[in-house]
Amino acid sequence: MALLVLFAFVAGAGTAVSPCVLPVLPALLSAGATGGRRRPLGIVLGLAVTFTGTIVGLATVVDGVGLGDSATRDVAIAVLLAFGLLIAMPAVAARLEAPLSRLARFGPRTVGRGFWSGIAVGAALGFVYAPCAGPILAAVVSVGAASGRTLPVGLAYAAGSAVVLLVLALAGRAVLARVPRGPSLQRVLGGVMVLTAVAMALQLDVRFQSAIANHLPAAVVNPTKSLEDSGAVASRLTELRPESRFAHAARVKSSGLPDYGPAPEFAGITHWLNSRPLKLASLRGRVVLIDFWTYTCINCIRTLPHLTALDRAYRGDGLTIVGVHSPEFSFEKETPNVERAIAQDGIRYPVAQDNDMGTWDAWSNQYWPAEYLIDARGHVRYAGFGEGDYDKTEAAIRSLLQEAGAARLGGDAKPDRTYDPAAQATPETYLGLARAERFLPAKSTAGTKTYTPYSGQLPLSHFSFGGTWTLTGEAATAGANASLTGRVAGKDVYLVLSPPARGDGTVKVAVDGRPTTTLRITSQKLYHLFSAPKLETHTIALRFSSGVAGYAFTFG
Repeated sequence: MALLVLFAFVAGAGTAVSPCVLPVLPALLSAGATGGRRRPLGIVLGLAVTFTGTIVGLATVVDGVGLGDSATRDVAIAVLLAFGLLIAMPAVAARLEAPLSRLARFGPRTVGRGFWSGIAVGAALGFVYAPCAGPILAAVVSVGAASGRTLPVGLAYAAGSAVVLLVLALAGRAVLARVPRGPSLQRVLGGVMVLTAVAMALQLDVRFQSAIANHLPAAVVNPTKSLEDSGAVASRLTELRPESRFAHAARVKSSGLPDYGPAPEFAGITHWLNSRPLKLASLRGRVVLIDFWTYTCINCIRTLPHLTALDRAYRGDGLTIVGVHSPEFSFEKETPNVERAIAQDGIRYPVAQDNDMGTWDAWSNQYWPAEYLIDARGHVRYAGFGEGDYDKTEAAIRSLLQEAGAARLGGDAKPDRTYDPAAQATPETYLGLARAERFLPAKSTAGTKTYTPYSGQLPLSHFSFGGTWTLTGEAATAGANASLTGRVAGKDVYLVLSPPARGDGTVKVAVDGRPTTTLRITSQKLYHLFSAPKLETHTIALRFSSGVAGYAFTFG
């Protein structure tokens, strides 16, 4: 559990330096630049408290007292709007803060002017702070506070974000301290707060998150994604909830599509959008793709163009896609918000609102996004998690449609997006046997073995082991003369690595035949191998010291 809490802290810190923080950053900096020197601390504390409450069960409290699911977001917008107006009118702000300052006698006597109003603003920002959440936060939300084990993970995630946000707020305050103070600066800062509130009222923050998801590499949007997806984190997540039987079975390599048994029925669906209420039993004879998603999830947003393309290409051939919308935050339960997201992303297939996570729990799901394919008899035949593997998913769909009796199938699904970083760059690549793909010259095997590198030029997005390696389902551990070569496309290349059992290790990196750097491997984390000015194709050659283990490549 301690390791999972540590990973949650790192993931929270990574969120705070990703583009996902930009919708709340103007308000954070503007509010922190005014008032006493302790106001930034108050803002960050307020944000951390309300954000933690949100992810570990505040939605249940809100429902219990009869408020709408978007109530907290509406209150947050109102607080930001009011505070912005007060900043722009210093005289009114001073009168308002005078009675609030009396609360200081119940707490530290050195908090400085503006601490309590900072708490109020931070609390508002905590309700609209939507992170690039990975498996860690997904597990926290889905298990719920009742388990008694989500609170430390939620606190760790919020604390990681809070530390970085406090540094940003203090840095912004230091910069603005050099700007001459006066009514003009106050009005500008207040105007930024007001504009932030208006933007959130118009859902522009959600649209902005969609835009950065569609146009920025995954490694930029969520710098800690590979760390969150690493085997060490996955094993700790099972402490919060048992692993899905489909998650394990999906990693079984086979030339065909295995049968994992009957699919769980839809459970606890509160609303159906784009469709009448559906039952899997009523869809017998059709191939069904279940997609677990939520509309602020960055990784989910990236998959939507591919899903809508599959719907257009194969609906007439017998495919039904059902998007199961399983929310992270209370405002994501609000049906009008989901409807706006559906319209914005051009989704025409049925969407089920799984507000109470009933269907999520029925599948023991852990991921946003997650795709499950059900054959015409109602049996699960394929599962995929996260972004990528679009061709593999489409091939499985075509196979099941043909199995169901489809005589002719149309052309391949073609997404409308002309720029898709996840498609243009080499996809995420795992070294462990459970999900390893595109390794030459032959399929890797479990255990310790000496490999001969591929003799010719590797095809794009393919890899080859050399020297001695010990392979398990989760990782590849280097032995004598271990090397790994890949032909990759991307601006940046990252690899999750861990050191030997004793001491540190090294990885020597060469790009296109030229040595570039030697990395010292001191802890299990995501290492940046190299960066290029633009998305290019390169041959990367790595030489490992004995005992260093590799888990997964990611590319930006």
